Amino acid sequence: MTENPSRVVIVTGGSRGLGAGIVQSYLDTGDIVATCARSGTGQIDKWLADPATRDRLLFREVDLSDRAATAAFVKEVFDHWGQIDVLVNNAGVARDGVLGLASDDDIDAVIDLNLKGTLQITKLVSRRMLARGSGSIVNISSIVGLSGYRGLSVYSATKAAMDGLTRALARELGSRGIIVNSVAPGYLRTEMSHGLDEAQLGQIVRRTPAGRLGEPADVARLVQFLTAPENDYLTGQVIVIDGGLTA
Repeated sequence: MTENPSRVVIVTGGSRGLGAGIVQSYLDTGDIVATCARSGTGQIDKWLADPATRDRLLFREVDLSDRAATAAFVKEVFDHWGQIDVLVNNAGVARDGVLGLASDDDIDAVIDLNLKGTLQITKLVSRRMLARGSGSIVNISSIVGLSGYRGLSVYSATKAAMDGLTRALARELGSRGIIVNSVAPGYLRTEMSHGLDEAQLGQIVRRTPAGRLGEPADVARLVQFLTAPENDYLTGQVIVIDGGLTA
């Protein structure tokens, strides 16, 4: 175990898209980041090759629906640095299609990762935070968990469940110095929006008061605020960041 004056942050699903943006924001502020995903990416390789970040980044290929692999990942992080200060539950998967035609395998895949995987890693990390008497957890949900979206009923259900988890955990953990919040992004310019054609993206932009799609950095700044050491009061909230789309 090494001495560490910086925060130790776990970001799930940090190899690409929004997760990578959140990882980058913590690396930029000098924190140590442990992240996991089902597979590596060029961005992970870039961080590990950069002398400025390679000693502050741990990446492991982990499927969060695998409980043993998840437990091993959390144990490795804790054994190496002796603390976990922040958990950002970002990993998630969506399967498009109306519920009546959805396969059981697709339903299981979404629930196993988005909900069960989130519950498992949060259980393991919160134990360490409880023992230390401090910590911050952010669940990345979605505006579709609040308003629903045609063709994303299973995904919407898991994101709404994450918001319920946030409220309950804030009550469970608040007296022990642990802050828990949800961030619900709207449409972001990431791989998750690449399935939309230009006409669909244009319609979303026109309906958005801010006049653009969100960027990972927009959400990362909010996550940074919620997990800052100075935030010891704002907890149990679902904060929408969608450029005013759902206003």
